[in-house]
Amino acid sequence: MKASFMKIKDFVRKNTVMFVALCAAVVTSAVVPPDREYVGYFDFKTLTCLFCVLAVVCALKNVNFFYVLAEKIVERFKNARICILALVYITFIGSMLIANDMALLTFLPLGYFVLTASRKRKYMAFTFIMQNIAANLGGMLTPFGNPQNLYLYTKFQIPVGEFMSIMAPPFILSVSLITLCCIVFVKNEPMRFEEEKLTLEPKRTALYLLLFLLAIVIVFRGIPYWIGLIVIPAVLLVADRKALKMVDYPLLLTFVFFFIFAGNMARIGAVRDFFSALMEQSTLLFSVISCQCISNVPSAILLSQFTDNYPDLLVGVNIGGIGTLIASLASLITFREYTKHHPHHAKYYVEYFSAFNFGFLFILLAFMFGLKYIGG
Repeated sequence: MKASFMKIKDFVRKNTVMFVALCAAVVTSAVVPPDREYVGYFDFKTLTCLFCVLAVVCALKNVNFFYVLAEKIVERFKNARICILALVYITFIGSMLIANDMALLTFLPLGYFVLTASRKRKYMAFTFIMQNIAANLGGMLTPFGNPQNLYLYTKFQIPVGEFMSIMAPPFILSVSLITLCCIVFVKNEPMRFEEEKLTLEPKRTALYLLLFLLAIVIVFRGIPYWIGLIVIPAVLLVADRKALKMVDYPLLLTFVFFFIFAGNMARIGAVRDFFSALMEQSTLLFSVISCQCISNVPSAILLSQFTDNYPDLLVGVNIGGIGTLIASLASLITFREYTKHHPHHAKYYVEYFSAFNFGFLFILLAFMFGLKYIGG
């Protein structure tokens, strides 16, 4: 009995945001009782794309694809500064291709292995924080880099070229800031470690890469999303059932619950008027502030109900993903991974994390307001 209780407690602790979303959905459902309009709350394409990408990434992870790819890059470098830059850049690029949370789940363990094996644990907190910032900000450039991007890209039918042009300025500044931090805070000292050699299964890897390509084509609206919902699970049921079990279903449920919450909030007159007024004042600023309180994914879902200014909303919920520990689901993943290895350093990590994250946030926000001022 006690063991079952502890498992439930641990599940709730690891999925706090999902349960908060569930409570929000239940409470607002009491104000707006379920009816036919509820069906219109859900963006089924967003949910399908997210599921397909997560499932295929899990399959690739099971054949060590990302680990081997990262290992091959890291082993080329021989000093701490370049190696940590490589780890951060790998996470940065990974978030653009496989979403920020999956990039962290894939590359944080690699960072831990590299720093532990090379006896450079002193850089562990810094590296994890930079990987976290890189994952949150690296994913901003592509429609599928962050969950909120996928949602807004689909909801507002944003052309790919326009999407990338909106996000290019903060993306370029983010790359510059991350690079500068790694150069300043990591010494140019020798780094040696014993590599763990892993091999790939060519046939399964090729199959999963084809499925990944299919998922990306669906994201870019190349083929109907329901095709992916049929093909990808069917193939993985035969090739790798474990991958389907590994999918982050709490993340998908978080989206479902926040769709209900946001849909209900939009139907409450007083709330609709209040949020609309705030968004008219400054969509960019208010979306950033909202992320600090309820994280970027639910902020995107909720605030999209009250504005058509998707360029500012898109930027706001992306740079707003840095700041507080709850500003992004990915940040909670990093915190959990760090404290798993250093359970007694939680306070130190949060303080260090906050200093870097709010520093990045203020610079990026000032930069974006500066661009808006110059643009008139």
